[in-house]
Amino acid sequence: MSASSLQRWHIAVVVSAAIALSYLDRQTLPVAVKAISKSIPLTNEQFSELQSAFLLAYAFMYAGGGKLADALGTRIGFAAIMIFWSLACVSHALAANFAMLAGSRFLLGMGEGGGFPSATRAVSEGFAVKDRATAMGIINAGTAVGGILAPPLIALIVTYLSWRWVFVVTGAAGLLWTAWWLRSYSSPREEGSQTREAKELPADHGANGLGNTRWTDLLKIREVWGLMFAKFLSDAAWYFYLFWLPKYLYDARNFDVKAVGAFAWIPYAAAGVGCLIGGWFSSHLVQRQFSVNFARKLALGLSASVMPLIVLVPRVPVSWAILIFSLAYFGQQSWSTLVMVLPTDLFPRQVVGSVAGLVGFGGAMGGIAFGQFVGYLLDHGFGYGVVFALAGTFHVAAFVLILVTVPSVLPLTLERKLSY
Repeated sequence: MSASSLQRWHIAVVVSAAIALSYLDRQTLPVAVKAISKSIPLTNEQFSELQSAFLLAYAFMYAGGGKLADALGTRIGFAAIMIFWSLACVSHALAANFAMLAGSRFLLGMGEGGGFPSATRAVSEGFAVKDRATAMGIINAGTAVGGILAPPLIALIVTYLSWRWVFVVTGAAGLLWTAWWLRSYSSPREEGSQTREAKELPADHGANGLGNTRWTDLLKIREVWGLMFAKFLSDAAWYFYLFWLPKYLYDARNFDVKAVGAFAWIPYAAAGVGCLIGGWFSSHLVQRQFSVNFARKLALGLSASVMPLIVLVPRVPVSWAILIFSLAYFGQQSWSTLVMVLPTDLFPRQVVGSVAGLVGFGGAMGGIAFGQFVGYLLDHGFGYGVVFALAGTFHVAAFVLILVTVPSVLPLTLERKLSY
């Protein structure tokens, strides 16, 4: 493997570390909520509102962050985004009431919203089609690393310091990552076009037709709407798992902070395996000469097929519940890896960040809608069984939607752009 090829995979690891930090930062509140509630009492609906504050800003900045990455370039755009969200994370330590906590959560969502669009753009810039799903799997595995680290690390800090130090430590880690990123990243296309790896990078298909496309133009494309609504459905379930797993363990299984720290990381370990397996499997099929369309959709379908098992969680012993959560996290993050790589398969590099941003916007709005509904259900006498029954249907419905709205995973051309 050449030095330039090693550098590309090194960048995938660096970006994966950023995604790990984002998931560590967004887990600070759910894992520390029991300690925070002693200082700032929170109902289930207020807890939902805090997550909605994060997701509302995250949704709009996911779209805006994609535009920012396209405008500033991946290197500078990603650095600016990380600095902002790290400072927003630190601001939680100053919260004295619910409103201040909600404000900090909103600012954190603004910052983190630009993370995945920048990651998608980095994949589009640096990897050939045959390697993209594997690269995105490595990057998306950062979600699992952050999730694995969050419960024991936060429990340790809460036990020996206080919940406020959780946000200081995690925010400082993001600032250190920024220095690593600026030192590490340069676009393979800017390094020189004579290397073998640069020559393998695909041409910017449809660049003349889609290169300067506005959001209003992108929203005329059926595939964009299909991916947005599929992400709306699947992320409705995912953000429920992400934000409510610790609280479910506190409320329904009588865990304390130390028990959550001991067990809540296990599903994230399974999620990391899902990221890698889903990305590897799809890339392996492409390398075996199967079409990209077949490779992506087969892997997506298999990922969605395990998700309905989540309906069993309230009916089984806690050890089985953790196992089922682990299967759901595995399937979700395999799914997520593949959905995130689809914009790079369909659109030219110049607008990949913007498309990824719109798709992520749809996902965050799904998280808001379902999260608020969950808080309402739980505060009005409905149990977790109803919530899990709903969540178990979302990925299957999203897969059917992709089959209908993305009939073929092929590069879009100018002629197709306005044809729907």
